[in-house]
Amino acid sequence: MTVSLFDPVQLGELALANRIAMAPLTRNRAVNNIPSELTATYYAQRASAGLLISEGTPVSQQGQGYADVPGLYLPAQVEGWKRVTAQVHAAGGKIFSQLWHVGRVSHTSLQPEGAAPVAPSALTAATKTYLIDPVTRQGSFVAASAPRALQAQELPAIVEAFAAAARNAVQAGFDGVEIHGANGYLLDQFLKDGSNQRSDEWGGSVENRVRFVMQVVRAVADAIGAGKVGLRISPASPANGIHDSAPQPLFEHLLRQLAPLGLAYIHVIEGATGGPRELPDQPFDYAALKAAYRDAGGQGVWMVNNGYTREMALQAVASGYADMVAFGKDFIANPDLVQRLRQGAPLNPGQRETFYGGGAEGYTDYPTLGSS
Repeated sequence: MTVSLFDPVQLGELALANRIAMAPLTRNRAVNNIPSELTATYYAQRASAGLLISEGTPVSQQGQGYADVPGLYLPAQVEGWKRVTAQVHAAGGKIFSQLWHVGRVSHTSLQPEGAAPVAPSALTAATKTYLIDPVTRQGSFVAASAPRALQAQELPAIVEAFAAAARNAVQAGFDGVEIHGANGYLLDQFLKDGSNQRSDEWGGSVENRVRFVMQVVRAVADAIGAGKVGLRISPASPANGIHDSAPQPLFEHLLRQLAPLGLAYIHVIEGATGGPRELPDQPFDYAALKAAYRDAGGQGVWMVNNGYTREMALQAVASGYADMVAFGKDFIANPDLVQRLRQGAPLNPGQRETFYGGGAEGYTDYPTLGSS
C-alpha cells in the first residue's frame, strides 16, 4: 500500500495528521528574547502542518547568535512560549521546540558581558550574524566575532543547558524538542574537522568528534524521554563556513550511534542549506545514511528537507525514501501550505525583505486561499 504525504504518521509518542513539517525558521521578532502574542498567532496560523518545529531557540545566553530570538532558559521565556503552544494546540497542531547553541556564529554584543563566542577551536566562522539596533530597531548583517576555544571542563555545563532547556520546553507545553546539530552551529562545529581541530578526547578521530553530540542527545533524551526528541543534521552543507573532509563516514558513524536511543526522528538537510541540493565538490549519499541508521536498528521517522517541491515531496514519501518532508520558506508565505499542497494550488511568493525582524508585516499577514 502506497503511503501519501497527506497520510497520518506516528512520530515518537505523537500521532501526526500528515507527513508535512514546518522547518525551523529564524524570524528575529522576539523583543527581549521573549515570544510575543504575535509569535503565537504566527505559529497557530500554520498549525495544519503535521509537525511545527519552532525557530531556533537558544539554550543559554551564550548560545545566542542573532538578535531578538526567543530563548528557553528564563522563566519569562517559558511563559511566553506557553502562549504559543496553547494557541497551536487549540488549532489542532503539534509543535516541537528547536534547541540551539550557535557556538562561534555569534557576536560579542550578544554574549554575556560582551565575551567572545565559544567554539571547539578558536577559528572564526566565515559568516555573518544579524543584529538589531536597540534604539532605531533597524537590523543589519555583521561579521561573526572571533571565538575562543572551549575548555573541556566547560562542556558538561553546556550539555546540562540543553537538558534544562528541554525540561523548560515540556513545561512550556511543547510536544517535544529538536536538537539543532546542523548548519555550522555548535554541535556541527564539534562534528566537522574544518571547525574542530582539538587534540583532546573531543577532537581528532570520528569517534571523538561525535562524542559531544552524543552526550547532548543522551542528556536531552534522559530529561524528557527519547520519544520526544529529534535531531537535525546537515552532512554536506557549507552553511556558516563549515566543512568536513569526509562527511560520509562521519555521519554514518553518528547515525549508527544514535540508532539504539529510540529518538522520535532524524531531520536531514540535503545539500546546501537554502541552496543547491547537489554539491559536485561534496557528494553525499543520503540513502546510504538512512540505511546505516536503519541497519543499526534506528526506528525514528526519517525527515528530509531542502528545496522540496510538491512533486518531489509526494515522490519521496510514496517511494519510501522519506517518512516526512519539511518545508521552510514556503511556510513563511503560505500559512495554509498543507491545503495548497493537497490541492496543488499556487503558492504565495515570500517577501524576503521582511524575513528578518519587524512586526506583523510579512509575518502574520500572508493571505490564505480564498481570503484575498
